Amino acid sequence: MSQFAHFSANARGRDFAVGDIHGHFNRLQAALDQLGFDPATDRLFSVGDLVDRGPDSFDALSWLEKPWFFAVQGNHEVLTLQLMAGHSRLNLMDYRQSGGAWFIDSPQATRERFAHRFRRLPVAIEIETAEGLVGLVHADCPFPSWTTLRTYLQTHELQEGYDPSAGGGVDEIFQWSRSRLKRRDFSGVKDVRAVVVGHTPLRRARQLGNVFHIDTAGWSEGFFTFIELSTLRIHEQPLLGF
Repeated sequence: MSQFAHFSANARGRDFAVGDIHGHFNRLQAALDQLGFDPATDRLFSVGDLVDRGPDSFDALSWLEKPWFFAVQGNHEVLTLQLMAGHSRLNLMDYRQSGGAWFIDSPQATRERFAHRFRRLPVAIEIETAEGLVGLVHADCPFPSWTTLRTYLQTHELQEGYDPSAGGGVDEIFQWSRSRLKRRDFSGVKDVRAVVVGHTPLRRARQLGNVFHIDTAGWSEGFFTFIELSTLRIHEQPLLGF
């Protein structure tokens, strides 16, 4: 798995990031249509949690094949890997209640196909824009500097199937931490224009320093939030017809 990915600036169109999808790709497509997203020129970056909870989790693989769609690995992708690894601390009942039934009840070959693809997702992505780098991770950046994050992911191998309840340290923060929001930490992350994260559902997108939290529960009773990476403009797309 390449844990870190870099993307050059989009010279043809716009770049957007979107909050957690959680198996609602039909809703996402409707929101993209409302946004005026053009797949011929635009790109969409996901903060992870592609699956679980919604009816379209099986569509995750086909979306990951789209040449304009890219994602980091969220904690719900990690849960699939924990199951495949037979992780001793994975609570199957909790996982099922968190929307994992589609994966738990799938044939072994299907689970292996999804796990193979999710294992290849980077933990962090950075995208060049005219105004500077924008970074994406699922939950939080564990370091005060994006340069340190980049070096860490390029030189360390995250433990597959690590257990956050047992105290995963730095590795746990990338995909599970909510401490920045709980602390109302405005310190931000150095060496990057902005960092975009999801993981924690909010009523509205929230900015703490240069960290943008954009999971506004488009997979539930909320709406999808997009952030245009070149301008850092927030786009809230209500789910008409859903």
